[in-house]
Amino acid sequence: MTTLPSASGTFGDKPVLSFPEGGAPAGLQVQVLEEGSGPVVEAGRTIVVNYLGQTWDGQVFDNSYDRGDTIDFPIGVGAVIGGWDKGLVGQNVGSRVLLSIPAEHGYGSRGVPQAGIPGGATLVFVVDIVGVS
Repeated sequence: MTTLPSASGTFGDKPVLSFPEGGAPAGLQVQVLEEGSGPVVEAGRTIVVNYLGQTWDGQVFDNSYDRGDTIDFPIGVGAVIGGWDKGLVGQNVGSRVLLSIPAEHGYGSRGVPQAGIPGGATLVFVVDIVGVS
């Protein structure tokens, strides 16, 4: 059993991630931290989320909680990294989901150096699914 990071707080709170010993797990890992009771997120819809993104055992590179504003984007259609498309489609609105996304489903061997994401990095996101339209 692969150990995933734990996240503080509950839906709507800015989480703080605590990483386990050892390296990142292989493959995309999706853990529902809180199950929402809203509609199911379907591919092709626009999803509205709050999120925090951090490299495995590294720095937070982005979060919407500090900005005080959600983001929205089409899901399941290649508009965002593969780990989001694969990990968030099928979840319920109101859910808090932890994603551990290996480089092949994230930013690959190039990374996003200007955002502090090295090539080959495993990304960890906590995503609060606020709505879908």
